[in-house]
Amino acid sequence: MSRRVCVIGGGSSGLTSIKSCLDEGLEPTCFESSDDIGGLWRFKENPEADRASIYHSVIINTSKEMMCFSDFPIPAHFPNYMHNSLIMDYFRMYAEHFQLTKHIRFQIRVLQVKPRPDFSRSGQWDVETENKKGEKEKHIFDAVMICIGHHCHPNLPLHDFPGIDKFKGQYFHSRDYKTAEEWRGKRVVVIGIGNSGGDIAVELSRVTKQVFLSTRRGAWILNRVGQQGVPMDFQLNRRVVKMAQSVLPFGLVCRLGENKINQRFNHSLYSLQPKHSQHPTVNDELPNRILSGTVQVKPNIRRLQGSSIEFDDGTVEDNIDLVVFATGYNFSFPFLPSNMLPVSGNKANLYKYMFPPGLERPTLVVIGLVQPLGAIMPISEMQARWATRVFKGTSLLFYQTLAHLFNFPLSLSFCLVPTSIPLHTIQVDYIDYMDQIAYQVGARPSLLRLLLRDPGVWLCVLLGPCTPYQYRLRGPGQWDGARQAILTTWDRMAGALKTRPSDIPEPKQRSLPLTLTVGAAALALGYYWNIHNHPSLLIALDPTTWQDKIKPYLPVLW
Repeated sequence: MSRRVCVIGGGSSGLTSIKSCLDEGLEPTCFESSDDIGGLWRFKENPEADRASIYHSVIINTSKEMMCFSDFPIPAHFPNYMHNSLIMDYFRMYAEHFQLTKHIRFQIRVLQVKPRPDFSRSGQWDVETENKKGEKEKHIFDAVMICIGHHCHPNLPLHDFPGIDKFKGQYFHSRDYKTAEEWRGKRVVVIGIGNSGGDIAVELSRVTKQVFLSTRRGAWILNRVGQQGVPMDFQLNRRVVKMAQSVLPFGLVCRLGENKINQRFNHSLYSLQPKHSQHPTVNDELPNRILSGTVQVKPNIRRLQGSSIEFDDGTVEDNIDLVVFATGYNFSFPFLPSNMLPVSGNKANLYKYMFPPGLERPTLVVIGLVQPLGAIMPISEMQARWATRVFKGTSLLFYQTLAHLFNFPLSLSFCLVPTSIPLHTIQVDYIDYMDQIAYQVGARPSLLRLLLRDPGVWLCVLLGPCTPYQYRLRGPGQWDGARQAILTTWDRMAGALKTRPSDIPEPKQRSLPLTLTVGAAALALGYYWNIHNHPSLLIALDPTTWQDKIKPYLPVLW
C-alpha cells in the first residue's frame, strides 16, 4: 500500500508538495481552507481570516525564469516580472498539467494534527478536519506536510505606538490595503520599508497629497531592472558570482555590493542608508518618488496625538488621515500540540528550516517557511522533493544517520544542528540553500561532470543565472527537457520584451571577453584543485577532449 500524506494548504508550496508526493508514488490529500488554489497570490477584494491577502497591483519581485517550478517553464510570452493574476494563471496550468487538483479538498480546515499512540513505531498522525458546514472528520496519515506559508497572521504592534488608541484618522495593516483611489488628496504615513511598505508608499503617492514613509533602520533598495535591462536576479544569482564571493573577504564583498547599489542613488543622501545588513527591498520607483517629494522618508514614530504624528527626530506632521502598518507577519502552527513545534517570538527550531528535530519519526515537515534572497517557489519544490523521499525511506536525515550509527536516542537529535528562524530573518541564500537540499536528493548539478560531458550547458550553469532547471539535470526526478530549458533561458527572457518588430540591429555584446576571462579563471581554479586532489582527472581534463565540443555553443550563449 502507498503511504498516505496530508498536505495542509493549496498555495504554491502545497501544489508542488502534491506533485512531489505523486512523483514518489505516495498518496497525497491536500486540505485547503478556501475555495481555490493559489494561497498568497490569489487576490480577493475582502481579506479572509487566517489567510494571506494581497493588494490589487502586486507584481512579483523575482523573474519568471528564476521563480518557475523546475520541470514546468513559464510560457515564453509571459512578462519577466508577472502580475499576481498571471502567477495564478501559471499555477492553474501547473495544476492542470500534472493533474493536481483532484487531490485537493477545498473549504476544509485542519483543526488538529497529533501523533498517533503508536507513533514511535508507525510514524502516523491523527488529523481532524472541519468543512464549511461545521462537520468534522478524522483521518489517519503516514506523513504530514505543512504548507501554510508565513503571510497569514499580520503583526500589528500597536503597543509600540503611544496614542494610537486616540488617533483621529484610520489605521490598518498592509494586509488590508487594496487600492489607492479612496485616499486621493489625503495625507498618509506608511510604517515599514519592506517590499509591501515600499510598494504601498509609491502607489499611494500617485494620488495622495503627501506620503510619509517611516523606517527605523532604512533599507537597501534594489531594482527589478538590472544592467542593460536584464532582470536583476539574472545577475545576482549566478554560481560564478557566489564562487567569487566565497574566496573574497566578507567585508570587501559587502563594500563592493554597497558601492554597486549606491551607484544608482546614494542611500545616505536619500535618508535610506541602513545601519545593519538586512533583507533588501525591491522597488524601481521609490527613489523617483523621494526625489519628487511625493514620498518623504521619516524615522520611527514617537507618539500620535489626535491627527498629528511626532517622529523620533522631533518633527511633527499634522492632519494625518491614514496610517498603514507594513510591519510584517507572525507565523504559528495552531493545529499542532504546543510542545511539538513551539513558536516563541517568531522563532522555531527546524532542521534545515524543515524538520522538527525532536520527533522519533521524520514524518512531519514544514515547506516554504523561508525568506530567500531569490524565489521561494523553487525552494519549496526542492524541499518537497527531499521530504517525500524521506517519507518514502530513500533518503535519511543527517541526525537520523548519526542516531543509527552511534545508537543515539532520536529524542536527543535536536542537539544536532537545529536552525533558529525569526520571521524576517528566516533568510537563506538561494544558491547555497538549494544546493544543500539538492545534495540530499541527489540532484545537485556537478560542474565537473558537465564540463566533461556537456560543455555548453556547463558554461550556462557556471556563468548564467542559477535557474531551477539546473536541479533536473541528474538524479531522482531528472527531466529530459532540463538541458534545453537551460540553453534557451535567455531566449525566453528576451522574447517577452520584443513585443514589436524592429529593423534596428541589436548592438554587439561587449561582455564576451570579460565573461570568457571569468570563466577561464574559474576553470583554472577548478583544474588546480582537482589535479591536486584527484590526480587521475588530469588525463580526463586534457583540453583536446573538450575544446571542440565547447565551440558550437559560444555563438548561442553570447
